Amino acid sequence: MKKYEQVNAARIMLELPERATMEEIKSSYRKLIRQWHPDKCKKSKENCLEMTTKIITAYRILNDYCKNYKFSFSKEEVSKYLSADEWWFERFGKIPLWGDEDKNLK
Repeated sequence: MKKYEQVNAARIMLELPERATMEEIKSSYRKLIRQWHPDKCKKSKENCLEMTTKIITAYRILNDYCKNYKFSFSKEEVSKYLSADEWWFERFGKIPLWGDEDKNLK
């Protein structure tokens, strides 16, 4: 199986959207492990054990992918994740949309 198919299958197993934070991955993993753990699962022990194994494997695949992913620290990439206030300040600085810019900067 190619890397993309492996990562995508793991993402689907953990019920994640195409974009997820590490916190969302962990949260989904924990939720599913609680649901399918053989000691708590109400289905057959074999079925629960099989699902638990698949969930753990999927988590390991995604965790490994995330650990080895090369993050971009370029201005363009970082700018994609600005808060609303940061976005506004970056585009307009301290100049308000109303009034005289010289009076408001003093």
